[in-house]
Amino acid sequence: MSNGAIDSATDAGADATAIAAGIDDMYDAFLAADRARFDRHLHAEVTTWETHLPGPLRTRSELDAYRDGRDTSGARPGLDRLAAEDKRIDVWGDTGVARYVLVAEPTGGPAQHSRVTDVLRRVGGDWLIVHHHSELLTGHG
Repeated sequence: MSNGAIDSATDAGADATAIAAGIDDMYDAFLAADRARFDRHLHAEVTTWETHLPGPLRTRSELDAYRDGRDTSGARPGLDRLAAEDKRIDVWGDTGVARYVLVAEPTGGPAQHSRVTDVLRRVGGDWLIVHHHSELLTGHG
């Protein structure tokens, strides 16, 4: 006979592992310039709030418009490394929250560190980011 509390903890652990793997894959996709793979981790209604963005982007369409303009202008950052470190992930049913430090190492420049919170929802078995908040940390690295 199974213990519901243990099963729930086991499920939450497996879900947290899946979320962590998805975050790692998303940043690997960014480095590979594989936008389609990157976008598989985002919900269509994702809100994106980052220090460098021109205000909050409230849907993936708004994010796409920003990225299209950035890429067309040649302003897409060249990075040697992009990695989520010190992850802490909690899961409650079909909702997860991931907090981590994103380390971006620009080609020929010093590493930048951002404090990130992603809120995720399980949709059709996949964990999708519904809210992404990233704040550049100063005086780090």
